[in-house]
Amino acid sequence: MDDTRTAAAPTLAPAAGPLAGFTVGVTAARRADELIALLRRRGATVVHAPALRIVPLADDSELLAATKELIGCAPDTVVATTAIGFRGWIEAADGWGIGEELLARLRATELLARGPKVKGAVRAAGLVETWSPQSESLAEVLDRMLAGGVAGRRIALQLHGEPLPGFVEALRAAGADVVVVPVYRWMAPEDLAPMDRLLDAVAGGGIDAVSFTSAPAAASLLSRAQERGMTEAVLAGLRGDVLSACVGPVTALPLQARGVDTVQPERFRLGPLVQLLCQELPGRARVLPVAGHRVEIRGHAVLVDAELRPVPPAGMALLRALARRPGWVVGRPELLRALPGAGRDEHAVETAMARLRGALGAPNLIQTVVKRGYRLALDAGECAGGSAG
Repeated sequence: MDDTRTAAAPTLAPAAGPLAGFTVGVTAARRADELIALLRRRGATVVHAPALRIVPLADDSELLAATKELIGCAPDTVVATTAIGFRGWIEAADGWGIGEELLARLRATELLARGPKVKGAVRAAGLVETWSPQSESLAEVLDRMLAGGVAGRRIALQLHGEPLPGFVEALRAAGADVVVVPVYRWMAPEDLAPMDRLLDAVAGGGIDAVSFTSAPAAASLLSRAQERGMTEAVLAGLRGDVLSACVGPVTALPLQARGVDTVQPERFRLGPLVQLLCQELPGRARVLPVAGHRVEIRGHAVLVDAELRPVPPAGMALLRALARRPGWVVGRPELLRALPGAGRDEHAVETAMARLRGALGAPNLIQTVVKRGYRLALDAGECAGGSAG
């Protein structure tokens, strides 16, 4: 198994691309392989830290009980919310020997499918949906049901890993008898170490973006941060330099409720999510004309005239300190404070600076100003030089 799938230890992607030099966290459990492949194909370093695991359907007594209840007392309407959940429900019923009875019940009821993917799963089971919105919005499904009247109707709602209290409450308030069908449930991962390392990276500025493909994953990550007593540090990272990229608005809700800004693609799919990252992360990079070169400062690497140059963490810390005031002299004491875990010896600055120059492959990008410090050799006319600090 790929190391990025089992631990949160990043490995630099070999080929440059729009995400080269950036580190992206993946919290998904389902379809993680596909998302990781898309990110790495575009040059990203991937940190995989599954925030959830799925309870196997065949072992879920709640699903079995709900299925038998619906077979015994037919619903008027069934709402299918996810393709994987609907397929899993049918497969689990087959395994229990009641698959045909369930299908017979579903054929005789109004079947609403939330969007094209769910509609495809419904038809693959040999059924035909009564109606399906193009928007994939449960709110649109709810509006349609309430507009048609639900008083006295028995409605079965296939959950997709988390409760939908607003949806259920609205139906019950309108007089419906709602039966929830918990097709699969999310639980915390058995191995918490990858998620803990991702949280450490978010709090410590060691990651550029975190991708979320489900609301339960976002909620699970925040819950684990609370368990470790690092909620404020993690939220500070997510509200600051760490980009939160969500596959859709529902996924973003747990983050937005904590004051975290998110970005979402127009189409709620993995491909558009990756394309959004390809736009957002390079757009956040600092680009400077230095000593006749185009220097783009990314998460853990630098593009020097479009050539990717990996830089160690200490070097990136120094480079960012210099880039905050390009062309100005930054003293050794300030640079020492910028070094991660540095002590009081300013010789550590000289050592890290030498390694930084070597990593950049163009030593003249950074000038030494005798007895004062260092500065980026910003091209003439870009800004006025001077001293800082």
